[in-house]
Amino acid sequence: MNILIGVIRTSLEDLDAGLKGQLNITEDMEMLSSKMFVNLQPDIWVKYAYFSLKDLPTWYEDLLFRIAQLAEYTEELCPPKTLWISGLFNPMSFLTAIMQTTARNDGLPLDGMVLKTDVTNERDPTNVSEAAAFGAFIHGFTL
Repeated sequence: MNILIGVIRTSLEDLDAGLKGQLNITEDMEMLSSKMFVNLQPDIWVKYAYFSLKDLPTWYEDLLFRIAQLAEYTEELCPPKTLWISGLFNPMSFLTAIMQTTARNDGLPLDGMVLKTDVTNERDPTNVSEAAAFGAFIHGFTL
């Protein structure tokens, strides 16, 4: 995520300087501006970003939500009450970590662990008052 944010910042600063006449406009700057003009994700950002077919404004809003979730997670240094699973770069790593934690706590072999999913009727993740006793509450799945 840090690399992606750095690439976005650098490319936008370079484009701004190019438009102000402080730098020569390069082919990358032209491609960046033309993609942004038609609300598409610039290729240089896609190279470092997660896969998404969203248009630029929707993708950017999604990126801000991902950053906010990671910031909240790192401030508290404990898993959130409910996690937006689609907001992770590699959701399977989180699910594997849940299995590893359960295996350690219960003294079970990791090879025998499987994921079990219970679907709740709660649609709003802010209504979850406490973290799950076992495993984790997650939201953001699309069926």
